[in-house]
Amino acid sequence: MKKIITISRQFGAGGGQIGKKVAERLGFYYMDKDVIIRAALASEGLTPDDFRRFDEIVPFDFGFGQSLFDFYNRPLDERLFNAQKKAICSEAEKGGCVIVGRNANYVLKEYDDSLHVFVSASTRFKLKNLKNKMPDLSDDKILDEMRSVDKKRRKYCTYYTNTEFGDADYYDLCLRSSTLGIDKCVDIICDIATQ
Repeated sequence: MKKIITISRQFGAGGGQIGKKVAERLGFYYMDKDVIIRAALASEGLTPDDFRRFDEIVPFDFGFGQSLFDFYNRPLDERLFNAQKKAICSEAEKGGCVIVGRNANYVLKEYDDSLHVFVSASTRFKLKNLKNKMPDLSDDKILDEMRSVDKKRRKYCTYYTNTEFGDADYYDLCLRSSTLGIDKCVDIICDIATQ
């Protein structure tokens, strides 16, 4: 049985919903951005302002001009990434957890009894899903937000993990929630996790 399940996801693909349902069905602890950040802030003496300033942001000068292999000269704001990493590892050591986001698949890549999942979806599915959560925003604003969030996630993932967000090579299982549906994704994850 898999004791640690990580779920990475495109914005709006339902990864959080899937993670909560998997945790509930398996009786696992659910850990998402809010839980991880509270633990990270408490353990490292960081402030909420530190988090807001550095969350999923890479240094301004990171890009084509900087070698992707020059990871030894990272800025001081790496404290937040390291604090989150420590919080994720601390929970993983206990086992019986579902961790959504925060590059947990990379952080826990060497852990036995883990299952790393990536959830994607069609733009139409993500738009409909997010429209339910953000009914006051126009479709164009939601689409802009989807692109912006996933772009930040890709850059953050590349910078801190030297991997590519959403690339199947870094996950055990990739699911398309728009094709399978949320509940079928939950069934598949639970079936694999309990084998």
